[in-house]
Order: sequence, then structure tokens, then C-alpha cells
Amino acid sequence: MIVSVVGGRPNLIKLAALSNLFPSKFNHVVLHTGQHYDYELSQIFFSELNLPMPDANLGVGSSTQAIQTSRIIVACEKYFLQKNPKIVLVYGDMNSTLGAAIAAAKLNIPVFHIESGTRSFDRSIPEEVNRIIVDHISTILFTPTKTALGNLSREGLKKRTIHSGDTTYETFLNVGKKLSEGYYKNLNLERFNYCLATVHRPSNTDNKNNLNFIFNGLSSLKRPVVVLLHPRTKKMLIKFNIFKNLKNSNLIIISPVKYTESLSLQKYAEAIITDSSGVQKEAYFLKVPCITFRNTTEWPETISLGWNHLWFPKKENLNKLITEFNKPIVHPTIFGNGKAGKIIVQAITDFLEK
Repeated sequence: MIVSVVGGRPNLIKLAALSNLFPSKFNHVVLHTGQHYDYELSQIFFSELNLPMPDANLGVGSSTQAIQTSRIIVACEKYFLQKNPKIVLVYGDMNSTLGAAIAAAKLNIPVFHIESGTRSFDRSIPEEVNRIIVDHISTILFTPTKTALGNLSREGLKKRTIHSGDTTYETFLNVGKKLSEGYYKNLNLERFNYCLATVHRPSNTDNKNNLNFIFNGLSSLKRPVVVLLHPRTKKMLIKFNIFKNLKNSNLIIISPVKYTESLSLQKYAEAIITDSSGVQKEAYFLKVPCITFRNTTEWPETISLGWNHLWFPKKENLNKLITEFNKPIVHPTIFGNGKAGKIIVQAITDFLEK
């Protein structure tokens, strides 16, 4: 048995690139930790991306970083002891990734980490800590970019590393055929005359000054802004008494949407404004200018190539930044050739057959 451990949207998008490629003899199953329990952030993606339904849902729910991760470790250990998998696959950098990797490694079950080697070099970000730990306790590491490959080489992990390319890019290529202009038209918007924004990181949502500053910036834009509102962000906007100030503004606030709808809204936006690691990549895939509400990024290539801009270091005027954003002529393929799933499944097959 091979177990893929997922906790929410970012994991599921990566899983979609390989879930249907496993030979039946390996009995690949999905274990959901329940880290994301909102329908819009998790369950909806199983049907949209044609993923196998979870063999179990651990229902860990929301809590502090330590409590949530410890719940995942304990619940995963119990599941692994019952099922005795040959390999545990973990994806990205969520607490589910860390908890499952620790539980498996302690039981001497090989851990394969998909999307390894990414670094923002900012350990104040919980996901950065998760990445580093998971990479160093995993058996095989699959890198999405050559930059990630270089990071692992410098950390002495080159012998365990396979450069696969990015699974998210492969999923994007498959879903990209379904993108539609109907989504922005349903919001009475005009093509390339609106922005799309997402904000969800604790460093932004749980800090009143940061959250207020971000939404003041979005409200100041002289164009409509579609905000895909994360449940945590909504909770903190209400707690800090900011939400009421957003009524009758340029902001079109909606709940998180399906992957296809999210990509469609991004594709026809003038710019994407986000603090999400995954959305930064999606903006690059779609060749849409990206403004990132952070000091650092896991995807430095998008910065150096001119497609992404870190906003927090200087906090420039958002209107000016978007209006004067010069889209680069060059757009190299930095996330692989769209065959990551096949490379990963072949590596797993080789490992098990040995």
C-alpha cells in the first residue's frame, strides 16, 4: 500500500498530477488529515480534480501550530500502524505534511516528499520550518525547480533528490483547457480591468496593523478587486472591526471558489495580489503580473524574471505599482515540462520493485 497524506487545497492540487497514474498492484490510497475542513478549501477539489475519495479522514481540525501538528502525528501513527504502508507520500509544506512525515519516519516507513527544496529563507513562516524538517527526514525528495534542487544540494541532500518538475504546473496544464471568461462576466467585470486578491497567512491575518494596511491598500485601488476570502481572514477582519469598513467599496468579496473558477478569474485579471505560495505560481503560469504581500518568496525566479513583486519591503503605492507594472517579454519554463507525475510514479515503482 502507498498512502498519500493530504490536508487541503494545496496538497490536493499536487496530488492530482499523479493520483491516476499508479499501477493497481500498489493499492494507492488517500488519507485526509482534516486540516482544512471547509468545503471550499478541501472537499470540493476531490470531485473537481477527479481524485479518489479518502480512505479515512482524521478530523484534526483547526488549532495552534503545535496542537494541530501533534494531533496529526498521533492520528497518522495510529493509521500507519493499522495499514502498514510501504511508502508515505507527503506534499508541499502544510502541517499535515510535517505531521505525517514525522509519524512515518518514526515508524521507519519511507517518506517521499513532493515539492521539496523550496526555501524562502524566512523561518518566521511556519511553512518554511515544515519544509526544512520534512526534507531532512524524507527518503526521496522530488524538486519542482532547479533552484529547489540547488537548495537541497547545498544542504547535503543531493543523493536523495530527483528533479521531477512541478506537479502543480502539470495539474494547471490539465485544468487550463477548461478556463472560461464567464466567471468574471458573472461578476459584471471587464476583461483585464479588475484585480484578484487572496490573503490568508497568519503573519498578515493575525496582525491587526498588517491586515488593516493590506485591506486599506486594496480598497484604495481605482479598479474592482475580487477578494477570495479565506475563513481565517474573514474571522480576523470581523475580530479587528475592519470588515464593516469594506462595505460599499471597490472590493467584491466572495468565498473561496473551485480551482477552475479561481484560475479563470486570475487569467483575465489585470494583476494578482496575494500572499499565497501557490497563487504566485499560478500567476506565473498564466503570465499575469503578481504583487506579493510578503518580504520573501519560495519562488525567487518569478521575482528575478520580473513577473512577481514583493510589496512589503517598500510598501509602494499599489495603484502606481499595478499601473506601471511592465510585463516582461521573456517567460521561460521554470517549473518543468508538465510530466512530473510520470517521473514521480516511475521513481516510486523503481523503489518498490527493488
